[in-house]
Amino acid sequence: MASLSADVVACPDCDLLQRIPALSPGGSAYCPRCGRKVATSKPGSLERTTALAVAAAIAFLITNVEPLMGLSLAGREASTTIAGGVWQMWEQGEKITALLIALFAVIAPALQIGFLLAILLSLRRPPAPRWVGALLRWVEIAGSWSMVEVMMLGILVSLVKLAAIARVVPGVGIFAAGGLILLLAAMSSSFDPREAWSRVRWVKDEGPQRALPSGGVDAAEAGR
Repeated sequence: MASLSADVVACPDCDLLQRIPALSPGGSAYCPRCGRKVATSKPGSLERTTALAVAAAIAFLITNVEPLMGLSLAGREASTTIAGGVWQMWEQGEKITALLIALFAVIAPALQIGFLLAILLSLRRPPAPRWVGALLRWVEIAGSWSMVEVMMLGILVSLVKLAAIARVVPGVGIFAAGGLILLLAAMSSSFDPREAWSRVRWVKDEGPQRALPSGGVDAAEAGR
């Protein structure tokens, strides 16, 4: 009976409990029952993700402060930001649409970046406090609700349609939004939650440890 540790995971597909072996840099571990990849070694993951998260935070601020685009029609010019567009929809009675845009394009990305930065800063001096474990779950939920790319697609469709009736000038915000989409994707791909979980302090060192059920096996390791 082996003691349960951070190296023991359950396969997302078949729920088989298995112990992850020491992986070589860039190596992966696969479930011996169904073949699902259960772990990947990402050297320098936390440092790289921290840099990407800081860059994403800067891009997020620029996206929400600078105008997305400007319109010029019959001598009149206008420009707006994401927050300005949400407010205009709210005033025009489109409250549900305004709330959805605020949730998916502003609140969720802000929480995703903020939670991840809090996690990464706490992990710099292990063991990390227990609340980091809760944030690791919440950052995944916030990431699933973050839909900046959907907003970007809507903006591009609007640009194409408006170009036929007015002169459209892309603003700094739209370029920052494009960069934010790339940074969020790179940030999620670079982050290694397995390493983060291993640094969280769950119980006191002298506390009892749970046992791994007899059905648990070692995961098979593949090369790079």
